[in-house]
Amino acid sequence: MIDSTEKKALMAKINEKIAQAEKEIEHLEDVTKPISPENSIGRVSRMDAINNKSVAEAALRSSRKKLNKLRLALTKIDDSGFGICKMCKEPIPSPRLMFMPESTRCVRCADKR
Repeated sequence: MIDSTEKKALMAKINEKIAQAEKEIEHLEDVTKPISPENSIGRVSRMDAINNKSVAEAALRSSRKKLNKLRLALTKIDDSGFGICKMCKEPIPSPRLMFMPESTRCVRCADKR
């Protein structure tokens, strides 16, 4: 169970990570804009730009997913089950929650997945 001091620190950490994720998403949205065909950058450079764009699109999807999980964690922080592993029902250690506040599993159960 998380005490009130840890909960305040965790809420601050979640808000910090949400802000970081929003900045990252904003940057990735700029990077993933369509590559204009009238840009005369050369065939190899265009292929490289398309490849980089697809990598950035994958990162964008991942960042959006993480942002959603962080927002969900923020809404559930006051629930009695917050900080309890979904698989083994044991408390998730505070250092793990501070590092990955969106975690719903302890390290041992996350490794089994």
